[in-house]
Amino acid sequence: MFIPAVFFFLMLGLLLFGLGRNPNQVPSALVNRPLPEFSLPELNNVTTMINSEDLQGNISIINFWATWCPPCHVEHPYLVEISEREEDLNFIGVNYKDDLDEARLFLEEKGTPFRQVIVDLDGSLGIDFGVAGAPETFIVDSFGMIRYRHVGVINHQIWEDTFEPVINRLK
Repeated sequence: MFIPAVFFFLMLGLLLFGLGRNPNQVPSALVNRPLPEFSLPELNNVTTMINSEDLQGNISIINFWATWCPPCHVEHPYLVEISEREEDLNFIGVNYKDDLDEARLFLEEKGTPFRQVIVDLDGSLGIDFGVAGAPETFIVDSFGMIRYRHVGVINHQIWEDTFEPVINRLK
């Protein structure tokens, strides 16, 4: 009787500890490592391939998003706004496991913050990046090294408190 009770309370404690963790602070194995190698089609011209080498030379903000993702709809207007203000940053969208026609229509109607949109129909690039869901956003330096990972919606507060300091260090 005593051992099951101890086990129960131990498991309850671990559960409560895990629930209290912020998923944005879960470390990524890819931070401070090179971009995974990839070659995937561009949303508006699927015969054009975009590869990891294409992203070198500028600081890139890589955002995994989808039309089926409600938080992506919430963050989208802010991404449009920030991409217009931060013209020196290379905003890249990764359309993650989505319907291509719906993705094109979404960007046409809502505007696009992205210079390019990579199509990741089967989620293989998401797997290579360790993406658990959308939205997830990565800061990549001009040498192709991943410097930061954010899980969840980006808003003004997160951009100013988290993204700007990282980007300013990379400039």
